[in-house]
Amino acid sequence: MVKIVGIAGSIRTGSYTQLGLQVAAQRVEALGAEVEILDLRKLRLPFCDGSQEYPDYPDVQKLRDTVLLADGLILATPEYHGSVSGVLKNALDLMSFEQLSGKVAGLISILGGQVNSNALNDLRIILRWVHCHAIIEQIAIGQAYAAFNSEGKLLDEKLSQRFDLFAQSLVETTRKLRGL
Repeated sequence: MVKIVGIAGSIRTGSYTQLGLQVAAQRVEALGAEVEILDLRKLRLPFCDGSQEYPDYPDVQKLRDTVLLADGLILATPEYHGSVSGVLKNALDLMSFEQLSGKVAGLISILGGQVNSNALNDLRIILRWVHCHAIIEQIAIGQAYAAFNSEGKLLDEKLSQRFDLFAQSLVETTRKLRGL
């Protein structure tokens, strides 16, 4: 069975990034994959200082161990100042090739303004550097405040269909590249 770990780079209450991650996770689970969400709002992580060990922060090892055991990732980020959130970048920096190399990742960006690909492109560069394979399908949700209803469901049918394609691509590519 394909095991996917989802991580959202937003710690804001009522986060649209968290909603986007939940939609993706539900679509991936519907295809028979197991999904575990690592909620960075609940983990106590230090700023990465390049150390190998963080003995005062057991959640660093939890992050590393959970990702190590996964076949793939869903990484969702708000776009802050044209790039990846510091929260997600820090979580990625706390890991290494050991956890990320050979994994397959699906990428989602959430924007308050117009759709663009800045954060997604930056994530691709980061992942390429650690030999993690980003799937071609990606999701960018602009004007996120208008994309979800009060129950967290997507309002746009075309966007909903993109999430289906995203999930299918993530699961199929993970199976192929990980030999599952």
